[in-house]
Amino acid sequence: MGKLTLYGIDGSPPVRSVLLTLNALGLDFEYKVVNLMTGEHLKPEYLKINPLHTVPTLADDGFFINDSHAINAYLVSKYGKDDSLYPKDLQKRAIVDQRLHYDSSVLIGTGRALTTPLREGKTEIPRARFDALEEAYKTLDLFLESNDFLAGKELTIADFHIIAGLSTIMLIHDVDATKYPKLASWLQRIRKLPYYEEANGSRLSTIVDFVKSKKFTIV
Repeated sequence: MGKLTLYGIDGSPPVRSVLLTLNALGLDFEYKVVNLMTGEHLKPEYLKINPLHTVPTLADDGFFINDSHAINAYLVSKYGKDDSLYPKDLQKRAIVDQRLHYDSSVLIGTGRALTTPLREGKTEIPRARFDALEEAYKTLDLFLESNDFLAGKELTIADFHIIAGLSTIMLIHDVDATKYPKLASWLQRIRKLPYYEEANGSRLSTIVDFVKSKKFTIV
């Protein structure tokens, strides 16, 4: 196996999704922090490996890939002892892919709509943005109607992506277990994974501090 290096920052949900995958696969890797606040992602040496100047970026023995969804699919396909985290069966994979696209097309944007005003120093957030998050919670609860995990009976990279994002968004607007019992149970299930704290839970501290420092009104 070549040397794996992950470039990222703990505050990024996509980065934490890759950390979850790397830990689930039991892979050795080097983690290099890219400080977005000081512009490290805009330096020539980083732009050389990721012209889009985003995180995460994965380096695998001279091969560079960015976008967490692509990275996690690559890691499981190349290094997984089996295909359970990203199934080879086309129908099972299609469901995982649908959840991944839901994450990238809906959840990420829904989360940013809530966090961006706080980063910009604004004190008011439109109620419609919270309503959109409630709709997302409702959809995720529906995904879990017949299964323990978001894409079926087994844990997949879809679960990693969505827990990484939700664990951030929930700091602003938590999941109501009485309204979304399946989703609440899933959250507890994922938090019990032996590598969850190392890969995601313990890395939320800076975000927790940031959210606590902000006061906002729903308008």
